[in-house]
Amino acid sequence: MTIKDVARHLGVSWDLIKEIQKQHLLRRFARPNLHKLKQIAIDEISISKGHRYLTVVLDLKSGAVVFVGEGKGSEALEPFWRRLKRQQVRLEAVATDKSPAYISAVLTHLPEATLVFDRFHVIKLYNDGLSDLRHKLYHEATDLMQKQVIKGTRWLLLKNPENLDRDCQEAERLNEALRLNQPLALAYYLKEDLRQFWEQPNKTEAATFLEDWIARAQTAGLPFLLRFSKTLALHRRGLLAYYDYPISTGPLEGTNNKIKTMQRQAYGFRDQEFFKLKILALHETKYALVG
Repeated sequence: MTIKDVARHLGVSWDLIKEIQKQHLLRRFARPNLHKLKQIAIDEISISKGHRYLTVVLDLKSGAVVFVGEGKGSEALEPFWRRLKRQQVRLEAVATDKSPAYISAVLTHLPEATLVFDRFHVIKLYNDGLSDLRHKLYHEATDLMQKQVIKGTRWLLLKNPENLDRDCQEAERLNEALRLNQPLALAYYLKEDLRQFWEQPNKTEAATFLEDWIARAQTAGLPFLLRFSKTLALHRRGLLAYYDYPISTGPLEGTNNKIKTMQRQAYGFRDQEFFKLKILALHETKYALVG
């Protein structure tokens, strides 16, 4: 039910119902208790086409949003760090992407916490490079048949093999494209191998796997793979930290999708404070009013 529906039913203004809800949210969610906080995920979300962002911090144990900051990067997190310090919170682990701003902020303000680089962002970064490689190979191809085969493979390359549609013969089409283009095949199979990094039985074997993968990528002869392998080598500690704390920003990605849905249902929020309070209450608002 929307605020508008309630206002119409009671015969009062939209602003009155919204203000009542805002005051309720202020009392309950304006100052989240952080004392039990141990593992968190940090990510940003775009809230408008004008490059406006919010930085969201999620408690990975409870699934509750515990902080919403204006903008993105380290400055957006400053109020959160001050709140942690006041409440004398000792975090164990932080999941984030490889954003230099987030890395620097976490290392500065949470030196004792383990920084875990998110697996989904790593794979996304690889997939972006794989898409660029496919685009480059398509434009370089001189054989018309090879060009046509490569043209229709973008989404097939990015799909996990188990998700390929048998009825549409996606596996056959992908295999044909890989057969006709060796660089594309090399990059694709290295992508599939990389997914296995997070499936190793222990940290020692994961470290051996990572070193082997980096070595193969560096000798593959593709500039994209060389750049990516250097990135993994630079961040190997944060990647291997997954085996100490198997966490990711995946739950926060789900929360960000809920935030976008809430924003669409309300046709945007003119009151930014109200919007942030709604986000902080999101884990308890299955039947709450929307704007």
